[in-house]
Amino acid sequence: MTSRTISSIRLAGYLVLLFLVTTAHAQDLSQYEKREYKTAAGNTLPYRLLYPKNYDKTKNYPVILFLHGAGERGNDNEKQLTHGAKMFLTEQNREQYPCFVIMPQCPQESYWSSVQADRTKQPMTFNFDYTRPPNWPLEAALDVVQQLTQEEGVDQRRLYIMGLSMGGMGTFEELYRHPNVFAAAAPICGGADVPAYDKRVRKTPFWVFHGDADSVVPVENSRQIVEKLKQLKVPVQYTEYPGVNHNSWDNAFAEPQLLPWLFSQARKKKAKF
Repeated sequence: MTSRTISSIRLAGYLVLLFLVTTAHAQDLSQYEKREYKTAAGNTLPYRLLYPKNYDKTKNYPVILFLHGAGERGNDNEKQLTHGAKMFLTEQNREQYPCFVIMPQCPQESYWSSVQADRTKQPMTFNFDYTRPPNWPLEAALDVVQQLTQEEGVDQRRLYIMGLSMGGMGTFEELYRHPNVFAAAAPICGGADVPAYDKRVRKTPFWVFHGDADSVVPVENSRQIVEKLKQLKVPVQYTEYPGVNHNSWDNAFAEPQLLPWLFSQARKKKAKF
């Protein structure tokens, strides 16, 4: 057998493997059902919904609301799966942490959080203002969670929220505006209206993540809100990654204790929307 033949066989094998991996990946993401939520005002929020493995409607399952970053905005109901979706599809996590996962998609022209961003600077600067009415996509995302609690078997003491970048900002704001809904929050490279935060959130545990070399969202955003949470006696963990840029979500998703910590949290009472 010639070296050229061996090389051809190796290439063919590689292409077959690549095809299988790509196909498996596509099949995995297809487990997230495509859905839409229409608001009373006529707005449409695309979202994807992952059911627990071997779902049994007679049982109650936790729910994770996952808010994506600015780069995944749109209306294709696809891009919001770019980061985070695969974490909940591993066989180990499907078996060990059966849950619903809601991944809504914010429209291109909107934002989860009430914030003005100055994109002329690097990192950008953000002016949060919770005195403004909430942006409709953030409220619609919560409506999707509430609707799910009414239609499926949901443990209303174990609703969780997490998000990255713009979604991390939305996570902080959702907790501020609706402090009696979620049992825990995991905001990644986000930020918040620090002066506005008060004791209303004191019963919700946070695990906050950021990279100290973030060139998009300044790490000071997380440092400041974490300090405020500590002052308010809120149970908060903070993990800062040395030398990590904006994609600190990769590090956060790889934290072996992230999901065990998240799913161990439970409210004393059912969620109050």
